[in-house]
Amino acid sequence: MPYVNIKVTPEGVTPEAKAKLIAGVSTLLGDVLDKPPSITFVTVDVVETEDWGVGGLPVHEYRRLTAQ
Repeated sequence: MPYVNIKVTPEGVTPEAKAKLIAGVSTLLGDVLDKPPSITFVTVDVVETEDWGVGGLPVHEYRRLTAQ
């Protein structure tokens, strides 16, 4: 039974977006690994930007420095 944990920052993460992620990942696991959605578990965790880092920086600072 597959378990997938998706972690995202809050921008644009609506209940509808979460449902699409869950459906899409379940379909992908079915297509690639032949795992039926009925045994596939997907969680979506929303992580605030102050709790997320990339490149040694808080994500908000990383985004500021790499913005085009």
